[in-house]
Amino acid sequence: MKEYNLRRHHETSKKHSDKDKNMDTEQRLQKVEELKRGLKSQQALFTIAKSQSGAAVKASFIVAEEVAKSARPFTEGEFIKNCMLKVCDAVCPDKRQLFSNVSLSRNTVAERIDQLSTNLKEQLVGKGKDFIAYSLAVDESTDTSDIAQLSIFVRGVDSSLSITEELLALRPLRGTTTGQDLYEEVSRCVNEMGLPWEKLVGLTTDGAPAMCGYRSGLVARMRERMREENVTGELTAYHCIKHQESLCGKALKMEHVMSTITRAVNFIRARGLNHRQFKAFLGELDTEYGDLPYHTEVRWLSQGKVLQRCFELREEICLFMENKGKDTTELRDETFLCEMAFLCDITSHLNVMNLQLQGRGRVISDMYSTVQAFKTKLSLWETQMRKENLSHFPSCQTMKEKLSTAVFPTAQFADKLNILAADFRRRFADFEAQKCRFQLLGNPFAVDVESAPPNLQMELIELQCNDTLKEKYDRVGAAEFARFIPDTMAELRIQAAQTLSMF
Repeated sequence: MKEYNLRRHHETSKKHSDKDKNMDTEQRLQKVEELKRGLKSQQALFTIAKSQSGAAVKASFIVAEEVAKSARPFTEGEFIKNCMLKVCDAVCPDKRQLFSNVSLSRNTVAERIDQLSTNLKEQLVGKGKDFIAYSLAVDESTDTSDIAQLSIFVRGVDSSLSITEELLALRPLRGTTTGQDLYEEVSRCVNEMGLPWEKLVGLTTDGAPAMCGYRSGLVARMRERMREENVTGELTAYHCIKHQESLCGKALKMEHVMSTITRAVNFIRARGLNHRQFKAFLGELDTEYGDLPYHTEVRWLSQGKVLQRCFELREEICLFMENKGKDTTELRDETFLCEMAFLCDITSHLNVMNLQLQGRGRVISDMYSTVQAFKTKLSLWETQMRKENLSHFPSCQTMKEKLSTAVFPTAQFADKLNILAADFRRRFADFEAQKCRFQLLGNPFAVDVESAPPNLQMELIELQCNDTLKEKYDRVGAAEFARFIPDTMAELRIQAAQTLSMF
């Protein structure tokens, strides 16, 4: 350091120190307060800048999250920012700079979404370490580019019996989709997420041979892996309940009715001129409905909606097609109309059941009860149909009133209901083996202790004799009651966790 700089610093410091030395106590206090105010004002500048910067970053994360949820392009961020600035100019122009500081460029939105994804994965990994039981749901389907996509969901339960249900991974399968390929992806995903194999209790599949193959399917390979990991528990594998319910409807074998309706709908909807004229035609007739929906096979509820609308507009559809020179003999046939009415009603009942099975947080014991209730309804409907009681089939009742009693084939439809009930019993036979487990979760106070597993019998007796817990069960219901089982009943809590974790 140069001598000149040292001398100048010494003389300047000495000058200030001599000046301060001559101050009295009051002046010194004033000087201290002045210095404090100067320091706080300097710090406030940094604090304000930091808070504004933090708010801008938070806002960009919020917008990026909404862009991701709505599956919109990342470039939408710039459009949203332009809209925000125009609104700001009209409402609070003095705040424009704050909105300008929010970065919503394409790269920023992409980076924010990537950071959100990473954070969600870290949270899921953290929750996975606390699982005392979890199940996987695996489904394989093909996207629009003919690439097989394997979706893996996890449903886990922690020690407080809180349920976590999330998408674990979506993996593309660009080659074959054999049981070995599926197993490798699922196994890799389980290991990456740090999920313990000994806590895996259930595996839900779509029922494909590659999933359920006895020797080389995904289920068989997962069970083999669990044996290699020295897991003592048994893996419960079953076909997805909602998928099974959808497949049961095919047992009616009434595709000829649906194909005829689909051809009529496609004739009206496929050509723009026909579609416009049909809507105008319905408007002239002042009908309740103004259009026909398309039927989409992959959408399980689509068939019921199309059937219901076509049945309501059956006369208008025939009139329009006749004006266009199309033959409507089949659409006006009495036998066809009766079959259409029956299919409309039974599909409507199946759709109601499907909606009851859907929804986040559904418990498998409640879903099993829904299936059991529907099987009982089928038995009742069959009996009533043979007696020509159409109380629960409004479309059939409408057709019967318009036709002679001898024409309406109640015996034929009763046989259809019998076939449907038999298919339900066949497809859901695997769940009968789990009936005791479902009852332990659904209503543990009504379970016969002698039929319960030996390791649960003592705790089950204590539970059933506890009036406080019985009152709690009556107040909160079966789904929430499991969390109130005391820690002293460890076996019951584990059993409840395993059942709650099943899809």
